[in-house]
Amino acid sequence: MSRPSMPLSVIDGNGKAHLTKSQKKLRKQGEEALATGAALKERSEVKNNPIAHKEFLRISKLLEKINKNDAIYEVIINRYCTMVAECFDLEEKREASYQIMLKLDENFNSEIDNTPEKERAQLVRSYARAHADLMNSLLCCDSQVQSKRKMLLDIEKENIMTIAAALRSIPKKDAPKGQSLADILKNG
Repeated sequence: MSRPSMPLSVIDGNGKAHLTKSQKKLRKQGEEALATGAALKERSEVKNNPIAHKEFLRISKLLEKINKNDAIYEVIINRYCTMVAECFDLEEKREASYQIMLKLDENFNSEIDNTPEKERAQLVRSYARAHADLMNSLLCCDSQVQSKRKMLLDIEKENIMTIAAALRSIPKKDAPKGQSLADILKNG
């Protein structure tokens, strides 16, 4: 299996390419055909969420550096940024539940010693119930965070694969005379 095509900028940067001028021109046209020419736009829900907005700016800057800041990736990048913010929010909720559980433990330990023998069983039951509810909340948050992280990883993989697939679709050879660029890209 051959390796995927490299973008023309990488080929030129290496200085080791043995491409003719027509092959370089064809490669450049192929790369340009895979982009809309419009930059990513941030959706309002991403812009209004400070965490998602910060992530969008970070990713936009990275995509700009590799010349992939294109509107074709707009939907997935905005969705990714929203999910990063949701994941962060769930992690904060989980931490808040954990802090409440620690305070509950402290209160229980200080109250149990001062509670009369007759009321201890009721105190232990109410503590156990509250502790179980908080633990359930923690596990629910953990489950949701893990689910979100899996979705984020899937988006990251797919996004990389999409870019790689775009690079693989760039023709490596000269076009036969009389064949248009659209036909070459269509037929391989």
